[in-house]
Amino acid sequence: MTVAPDLGAQILRLYTVEKWRVGTIARQLHVHRDVVRRVIGGNSAPVHSSPLRPSRIDPYRPFMLETLTKFPTLTSSRLLQMLIERGYVGSASQLRHHVANMRPRPVPEAYLRLCTLPGEQAQVDWGHFGHLQIGRARRPLMAFVMVLSYSRRIFLRFFLDAHGATFIRGHAEAFVAFGGCARVVLYDNLKSAVLERRGDAIRFNPVLLEFAAHYRYEPRPVAVARGNEKGRVERAIRYVRDNFFAARKYTDLNDLNAQARQWCEGPASDRRWPQDPALSVREAFHAEQANLLALPEREYALAERLAVTAGKTPYVRFDLNDYSVPHTHVRRAWTVLADEHRVRVLDGTQELVSHVRSWDRGQQVEQPVHIEALVEHKRAARAHRASDRLAQAAPASVQFLRLAAERGEILSSTATVLSGLLDRYGARALEAAIAEALQRGVPHPNAVRLALERAREAAGTPPPVTLVLPEHVARRDAPVRAHDLASYDRPENDDDDD
Repeated sequence: MTVAPDLGAQILRLYTVEKWRVGTIARQLHVHRDVVRRVIGGNSAPVHSSPLRPSRIDPYRPFMLETLTKFPTLTSSRLLQMLIERGYVGSASQLRHHVANMRPRPVPEAYLRLCTLPGEQAQVDWGHFGHLQIGRARRPLMAFVMVLSYSRRIFLRFFLDAHGATFIRGHAEAFVAFGGCARVVLYDNLKSAVLERRGDAIRFNPVLLEFAAHYRYEPRPVAVARGNEKGRVERAIRYVRDNFFAARKYTDLNDLNAQARQWCEGPASDRRWPQDPALSVREAFHAEQANLLALPEREYALAERLAVTAGKTPYVRFDLNDYSVPHTHVRRAWTVLADEHRVRVLDGTQELVSHVRSWDRGQQVEQPVHIEALVEHKRAARAHRASDRLAQAAPASVQFLRLAAERGEILSSTATVLSGLLDRYGARALEAAIAEALQRGVPHPNAVRLALERAREAAGTPPPVTLVLPEHVARRDAPVRAHDLASYDRPENDDDDD
């Protein structure tokens, strides 16, 4: 708190001339006692105070000072236990007060103002802006922010995840928006950038290294606990929260990103440039843009790549949803390439199928042709099973079905009818009837049925009837074993004759 000159002069006059005590001056002038003491102490005036009374903690001060010097972060509760073991009987609140005054304070560190050359450096970080509810899925709303350190030009892009492929996509779109890329890009210790760090030994994410090699820039992580080295992107994220996102209304992610582009090119670029208030960020960026690295002629492949496996059903799982594949490609491994709009399933380098991406969860994204083909395959499989059974029971059925197919008959229905006749009349009768139909040149199930009926009437046998009883009736009419009735032939009272 800064003390006004007139108030400070009045405090000094009352203290030195009128000999008022500190408490009296504080009450009469409506200021805190510490303010009065600071004004008096700053002017090297003697402070009238009563001598300190002895305290129970005085004998333990040397031990406390030595312990706190060696262990500066030791808690007051742990120090209290150590003093109790040494005979301390005072209160814990008094101990905490003294510990707060005796604990060593970290020496404040001064930082140099970092100056960068045009086109030399950019800073990147993620910002979390809540969640979006899409159907049953609750997706995180992540903001990718890149700032050019010299001009302070901001690139802002919102995503529904913070995966490595999304991180790379944010870079590529930022470079296109800037018309080039900086020579050095600074990162915090993000998993998308730094997989492992042991002191000065750093293991970068290989995907980021491949991307950086494509654009010819140097990825550089900031030092541990050195937030000032990337303070420009952190301030930019705070600026985005307060100046853009606060009270912002949008319909969906595309609308939000469209507004973000307009904001970056408008108000964010028209603000004053920190290094020279006479210039705007837009003007500083135009001066910096010529120093950025040129973009490569060949675009970088930005799709997210994932190895997947199709199980028994014709679907592959990607990002909480199932996407259909042809039924002929189940139980095999495939590669998924996905961006914000499409999910592509690849067989090596050949595209197997492409779907519109769903950001919901638990959805089955299908192409009707895949399901229809599977249904037809199942029907054909049933027909093949019937054909195999017929071929074993009546070998003439193979030629019969071939001729029926040549006449345009539906094989599945033809095989089904013949299977029913096989169940009613038996294999020998069906073989003879099919041979008769073939001899007459009529490969149709009705011709086989007529031949079977003529043979039955000629033999004088009754028509075969297939009776299918309901389950409860079949159980009721089940055969029951008769009991032995010999015991009923004995006299009722065998002992009466005795």
